[in-house]
Amino acid sequence: MDSTPDAIDALLGDGPRRQAPLPEPAERARLREEYGLTKAETARALGVSTSTFTTWESGRREPQGDGRAAYARLLEGMADRLTPTEPAQESEPAPAPAAQAPSLEAPVTAAAQPVMLDQHPDGSLVMAPPLPCVQCGQPSVYRAQGVPMHLGGFCRPAAAVQAATAEHTAPAPVVERHTRVEPAGPSQAALEALARHPDVTIVPIAPGAGPVAVPSSRPAAASSRARKPAAKKSAAKKAAAEAGPGDWELAAAARFPAGPLAVVDVAPSGKALVAYLADGTAAATVPTGRTLADLVEWALGAGLGSARLNRHGKDGDALVVLTDAALAELGLPPLGRDEKREFVPRLGQLPKSHRVVKQLEKSGWLLTQRGLGPWARIYRTPEDGKRVCVQLCIPAWGALATGGWQISDSTDAPGLARLLGTYATRVLTPRGSTAVSGLDLVTALRPPTKAVRTEAGWTSGPVEGSRPRDAFDPAPPEVPEMHPLAQGREPGGALVTEAWDWCRFLTDREAAAPFAVGLDVNMAFLAAAGRLTLPLSGPVHELNPAFDKRVPGSWLVDLSHVETDPLLPSPFTADGSRPTGPAWYSTAKLAYATELGADVRPLEAWLRHESGPYLDPWHKHLRAAYLDTMAALGVPADLADRDPVAFLDAMAGLKATGDPAELAVLTAIKQTAKGTIGKMRERPRGLDYRYGERWAALERPTWDPLMRALVVDTATVNLHRKLRRMAADTGLHAIAVLSDCAVFAAPGPGALDVLTTPDGTLTTALRLGVSPGLVKFEGSRPMAEVAELLAGGANPARHIKTGGVVSADE
Repeated sequence: MDSTPDAIDALLGDGPRRQAPLPEPAERARLREEYGLTKAETARALGVSTSTFTTWESGRREPQGDGRAAYARLLEGMADRLTPTEPAQESEPAPAPAAQAPSLEAPVTAAAQPVMLDQHPDGSLVMAPPLPCVQCGQPSVYRAQGVPMHLGGFCRPAAAVQAATAEHTAPAPVVERHTRVEPAGPSQAALEALARHPDVTIVPIAPGAGPVAVPSSRPAAASSRARKPAAKKSAAKKAAAEAGPGDWELAAAARFPAGPLAVVDVAPSGKALVAYLADGTAAATVPTGRTLADLVEWALGAGLGSARLNRHGKDGDALVVLTDAALAELGLPPLGRDEKREFVPRLGQLPKSHRVVKQLEKSGWLLTQRGLGPWARIYRTPEDGKRVCVQLCIPAWGALATGGWQISDSTDAPGLARLLGTYATRVLTPRGSTAVSGLDLVTALRPPTKAVRTEAGWTSGPVEGSRPRDAFDPAPPEVPEMHPLAQGREPGGALVTEAWDWCRFLTDREAAAPFAVGLDVNMAFLAAAGRLTLPLSGPVHELNPAFDKRVPGSWLVDLSHVETDPLLPSPFTADGSRPTGPAWYSTAKLAYATELGADVRPLEAWLRHESGPYLDPWHKHLRAAYLDTMAALGVPADLADRDPVAFLDAMAGLKATGDPAELAVLTAIKQTAKGTIGKMRERPRGLDYRYGERWAALERPTWDPLMRALVVDTATVNLHRKLRRMAADTGLHAIAVLSDCAVFAAPGPGALDVLTTPDGTLTTALRLGVSPGLVKFEGSRPMAEVAELLAGGANPARHIKTGGVVSADE
């Protein structure tokens, strides 16, 4: 025999293992419905799918292990709370609490002496056949110090006790019966479901300890109220969700009382470093150690950081921005060309032999492969799964000089803190260029994985609506020419997706007009991303497939027969010319071709059969940030509808009268939206890249040229649809288009000269407004100047804003 006495003792030590008893299926459903819970929310609390919970409740399948214990606990709690209170008998004397179970010693005698429910060595609760609870006399399967007791204080007072307490006008003090809860898992989720009841509060029992459930101090009358019907409860939950953040959001935000970032400068006295927080106010003086390692330790202890944007995501790391003076105070070199004494942009990071880098290593800190450069990550090896990381931003090394940031060199430390803090609050704590920050925002809102409890323990599982954590290659037609999959690709075998660059010659009527007026679509790519169906899986090749506008992909089809207005650009090509034969198109363009009445018959396709509105949270988040910034600049979202002239005046004076910090934030938000889409097809960088090899960006799950193509093509299709309606409403056709700017011949130099219909009303085809997808006035030029540009082969849309100078908004 291979067994040993120790092994036998270990098996016997925990006592008999019995499954938690469950009521009959009909009783399970009755308890849930009477308590006012839906199947979906109950399933979420138990950490299972709705379909799995349905089989549990109907009895078609019995839960096992921790899932069964959690379900039993939830059912017991609901049954206990729904037990009707018996009427008090005034003639009966109130017995002492100990009389409920004279043969057992009550495990809890005072709030100052909390006890825990008995647990197995693995942390699971000890359960046994139901016996009367020593507190209330009702049956309980749980034990505390070996005697029956209810979970977390969910006892119902005995009738005699209620009779005694009913004589008092104030409720009797509640004795807190503390119960240790596992830190995670279905049992924790079930307890949280119970804790949402108004009579239950979750509190910590000690610093660093897990949460516990205790009865609230509400009067007994409050605890006996019946639950509202499920429909009303759902409406209340929806209203609460609209009113403010959820519990997990509030808890996450509470972890970072100092805000997302700090700008560190030398104090006016010159004897210390001072940190300015996101609102521009000065925090406590930074410790006087004056080394970068000391500064990192201070940032972690000061409560800097940002709350996660998705309950399954990660909290944002603290960001520390160093002014030029602080840079010198910490022993870091200025920008220059001397590799020994200065930071050289060409190298991208300080040499590993630099004394500051060695100080960090000596203090136990590590740097990523990017090293100590303009944007650096300083971290320690995670302990117990807790992330320990601080981001560093060094403007003197060019961190904010490019990459979508347009910040004046004269901005002082408090102003820089307020500017970056505003961006961090509305968008995301900066993590590099605006494009990098935008791509990180996508992942922060759509994390690829979440923790999932299984019978074998915790593991990673996919998040619904997100892309997988591991990248997959796109289809050969979608990749740029240097990609390995593009090598050997036949001419014309690429999916060509670029924004319009188109113009045409003027008609006699247009040439006689005195002005050309440009209208620009606000945040066109961002507007196109809302609710757009995007791929969530790799491509599948199919021959002669039937077109389905619900399936994102690349399709080889001939659209040369599709008729469109010759005075408008073709929506199917980047230069606006008519297609001449079979070519690759995205789903967005083929769907529009069918909308125009075309018979679409693809020859082959690369399709994604898993899809969803992947960028929709990103779209909503950035849209809100953009509108909030415009409102802060004095242009609310409804101004154009209320007073179009006031809207045009406000937009015209924006740069002259607007807050420079808010204007910088506005530019950063625009560049974040545009840069995010560009990053989805990022090309290789660096002089050492060899044509046809893979590059680092390909390993990102968000690197997918088809996603970019679908967004750009949807923006193109949206604008073409509006130009068609514009021609029908006003009789005006665009004479030039560059990306999201369209130019029209007009009788006057203003936007209203273009947008006014013959009956004197404003067209809604191109609607004035600040929201993404609406239009604003871009500029106007005399028609003679525009005609000269056209004769020279130049696109007037490129020069409509300033005349001869490329628009800063392109």
